Amino acid sequence: MAVKKSAAVAQATNASKAVLKGGKFALKKKKVMNSATFRRPKTLSKARKPKYARKSVNSINTAKLDKYSIIKNPLTTESAMKKIEDNNTLVFLVNTHANKPQIKQAVKQLYDIDVAKVNTLVRPDGQK
Repeated sequence: MAVKKSAAVAQATNASKAVLKGGKFALKKKKVMNSATFRRPKTLSKARKPKYARKSVNSINTAKLDKYSIIKNPLTTESAMKKIEDNNTLVFLVNTHANKPQIKQAVKQLYDIDVAKVNTLVRPDGQK
C-alpha cells in the first residue's frame, strides 16, 4: 500500500512540476483583435474524391462534332427556296452546339464551295 501511495505522490509531484513549467499545460493568451470585422480562418480544403461518377456519359463535346454531325440537312421551306433563288444563299439546319467557323468548314468540306458568310439563328422550336 505504501509503495502505491509513494508512486501516486511521485506522479502528482511530476504533474505539478509540469503545470508550473508550462508547455503543453500553459494557459493560452487571448488573441488581440485588431479589426472590427471577423474573418473566418481558412480551414483545410481537401480534393474531391467521389464514390461514383455523377454522370454516366460525358456531355457533348464540340471537338467531337464532325462535318456530318454539324450539318443535319438543308432546309426546303418556301422562304428557304426563295433565298436560294434570289439571294444565292443556302439554308441548312445545323447542330445547336456548332459555331460559325465550324459550320463554314463543314459546308466547305461537304459541298466543295467557298463560303462568303455564315448567318445563324436559333428558331423558336430550338433548332439552329
